[in-house]
Amino acid sequence: MKLLQINGSARRVEQGALSTLLANELSAALLAARPGSRATVRDLAVQPHPALDEAALGALFTPPEQRSPEQAARATLDDLAIEDIQSADTVVLGVPMYNFGISSQLKNWIDAIARARVTFRYTEQGPEGLLTGKTVYAVLTRGGVHRDQPSDTIVPYLRAALGFLGMTDIRFIYAEGLALGPEAQARALAEARAEIARLAAEAATR
Repeated sequence: MKLLQINGSARRVEQGALSTLLANELSAALLAARPGSRATVRDLAVQPHPALDEAALGALFTPPEQRSPEQAARATLDDLAIEDIQSADTVVLGVPMYNFGISSQLKNWIDAIARARVTFRYTEQGPEGLLTGKTVYAVLTRGGVHRDQPSDTIVPYLRAALGFLGMTDIRFIYAEGLALGPEAQARALAEARAEIARLAAEAATR
């Protein structure tokens, strides 16, 4: 198994990033379940991916041989993110909820890996995702409770964005109510860890 872990929090785990904490635990459990596996970890709080702005689009739409040194350096950042996801067969995402959506750090990473003719393409039958054959685990942390509610925009977004790229096997791990007091937080973490243990046991049989 080649595992890629993307920590989408704006904070480091030492600063209280519970999505990163649980993503770390999930990755460790999956790796233990599949001896001989290896992991790559990208912590977007430590090394955030730049936004898809005018300069980035200018670099990406310029033929490689015509790019300036600055454009080549910017395009290389996206190239490396794409290489990460292409080589992985298992992906662990740490996904905190910020103002009813994903973090800008995680959005920038998704923008980086979505590239026409590389990770998806348009055909006569419609768009086709090229990042197939992967299992994605999304660790969702929320201060309130949003599961299966209209306020949860994250699950539909991840299903749509990752599915468009060919990643349709997505498992969601919820830790909700984290801001509702110590007892609610402890209960949410315990439930998430129980689900992590279940998913790791399932992975061991594949």
